[in-house]
Amino acid sequence: MQSISSTAGLKEAIRQLEFKQAEHAKLLKEEFNLTRESLKPANLIKSTFTDVVASPLLVSNVLGTVIGLSAGYFSRKLFVGTSVNLLKKLMGNIVQLGVTTIIANKPELVQSFGQQIFQRIFRKRKTTS
Repeated sequence: MQSISSTAGLKEAIRQLEFKQAEHAKLLKEEFNLTRESLKPANLIKSTFTDVVASPLLVSNVLGTVIGLSAGYFSRKLFVGTSVNLLKKLMGNIVQLGVTTIIANKPELVQSFGQQIFQRIFRKRKTTS
């Protein structure tokens, strides 16, 4: 910046700096309002769901994990039932852990198994004439 030697030059420099300051304040307020809007709980949830839906890999991972946990839980319930035997409950927990791990890590196996069952149930039966 150049040195100011007159009163008129000083007033002009002050006016320019005040204008710059007003512009920066306006931009800062706009940025603050945008940030405040984006941090509202409803907008955070909305953006999170948008991100999740936009990522098919994440959806398939979550779906595989949910299916694995559900299958593990139901396999333990089938294995243990309403038994009060401690050894049977322990074995049920081990079965649950194994089934959950296998299904969560290999969801394509579950998918192919489900497709085979679906095809067997709903395939067209050949009519004999």
